[in-house]
Amino acid sequence: MLVATWNVNSLRVRLPQLLDWLGRVSPDIVGLQETKVVDEDFPRTELAQAGYHAVFTGQRTYNGVALLSRAPASAPRLALPGRAPDEQKRFVAASFGALHVVNAYVPNGSAVGSEKYAYKLDWLADFRRYLEHALTESPRLLVMGDFNIAPADIDVHDPAAWQGQVLVSDAERAALADIAALGLHDTFRHLNPDTQAFTWWDYRAAGFRRNQGLRIDHILASAPVLAACRACRVELDVRRAERPSDHAPLLLELDESVTA
Repeated sequence: MLVATWNVNSLRVRLPQLLDWLGRVSPDIVGLQETKVVDEDFPRTELAQAGYHAVFTGQRTYNGVALLSRAPASAPRLALPGRAPDEQKRFVAASFGALHVVNAYVPNGSAVGSEKYAYKLDWLADFRRYLEHALTESPRLLVMGDFNIAPADIDVHDPAAWQGQVLVSDAERAALADIAALGLHDTFRHLNPDTQAFTWWDYRAAGFRRNQGLRIDHILASAPVLAACRACRVELDVRRAERPSDHAPLLLELDESVTA
């Protein structure tokens, strides 16, 4: 079984790449972020023709998330509890058998000390509360998305240059650590303990060509799911495509037994 997370940075622009990648890799569940498309314009038909069901919530120009799956989802949730349903579209969750999957696009935060930074930390606090509750109802929990946080210096191409900045600040890392402390494990780091790999590279200054990136896209797993995980990798070939997203997909391989 394959699950993936990918910030596509505009589904309109990246749809041909997405369909090509789905055809080649055939993941079972995919979380998309920054779809940037209102619900009535979501490409249901194209994805259905590719063999995928979709649960989604979006808005024009910004944000937007979706869960694509080979099998139909159950009990979809389109807003983070504790936040207004018409707020920024950053959260979608659904169940696939015994497996509960959460897909999130965590706010960027703009700059340390800004209003957007405070909003990010508040959002993460609400997110943690939801996940704490979700674990009591669904012990088999998978949490994926663009977290906009690099957990440790190994996840940053130049830790000294990034020190104290948004995406790597102490408060952001502490918020992510608080989420992990619930019993959610970073699958990439668990399976690749000493590997430096990135999922995002700035479009500017040839960031991808120079491999000046950050690992800010994650798939977290509860202990029962972690035991079924076999491999986790970044799909770099997608980032090499013409007009790519600034993110590459993160792909996790695990036993199908987690849904049973």
